[in-house]
Amino acid sequence: MAPWALLSPGVLVRTGHTVLTWGITLVLFLHDTALRRWEEEGALLPPLTFLLLVLASLLLYLAVSLMDPGYVNIQSQEEAKEEQTAMVPQAIALRRCRHCMVLQPLRARHCGECRRCVRRYDHHCPWMENCVGERNHPLFMAYLALQLVVLLWGLHLAWSGLRFFQPWGLWLRSSGLLFATFLLLALFSMVAGLLLASHVYLVASNTTTWEFLSSHRIAYLRQRPSNPFDRGLARNLAHFFCGWPSGPWETLRAEEEEEEEGEGGGQAV
Repeated sequence: MAPWALLSPGVLVRTGHTVLTWGITLVLFLHDTALRRWEEEGALLPPLTFLLLVLASLLLYLAVSLMDPGYVNIQSQEEAKEEQTAMVPQAIALRRCRHCMVLQPLRARHCGECRRCVRRYDHHCPWMENCVGERNHPLFMAYLALQLVVLLWGLHLAWSGLRFFQPWGLWLRSSGLLFATFLLLALFSMVAGLLLASHVYLVASNTTTWEFLSSHRIAYLRQRPSNPFDRGLARNLAHFFCGWPSGPWETLRAEEEEEEEGEGGGQAV
């Protein structure tokens, strides 16, 4: 690997996240928070549990950021035609990406940052320098949930160590770093909570961030008043987390086109 590869955005972002995570954890342990009081009292289970949760959230972050989000493999012309004939009705053609020239399955999108097409594209996460797509979206949800738990616990620990007193200059020198950590944890907790809530809603309705925000520009959603992928809460969750089939969109679209043709023929008669 070339030395300059260590300065790539992905490496820098992941290194920054790791350093920030352990830096905040170290501040919580060094100040007079509940963690130190537990240690002094000999109750080692809560601090150890907190450390394990921090480590688990960091490992989940690295797994999601390094995982293949569901890239569409580059295929030859013959393989692409075979896949199109086998998987999609002839009346409904797969689109060919104008950037990487692969046949895009429905709900796939070309990511300008990754320069590849991603199946069931949700968004490109700059904090991970990776896309969130078909393969890593469930793990991304698990990471958000665990990260929110760690952040809220850390927020409680930081608050337990804050003691406000005068003069403010002395307080700032003794507790300024812990107070800054508290503000950071509050900000990150709000962001993680909003992200988790929004993704729970999107998963429950079987849609993606890209489809939700850009439905007016997506060909297969532009002319539809409602989400055609929604199969009800139970089926949507089973399809997302367990991979259970929820009904192929191509079949649904073919049925709708047949119904429209039938209605048109009936009216003509």
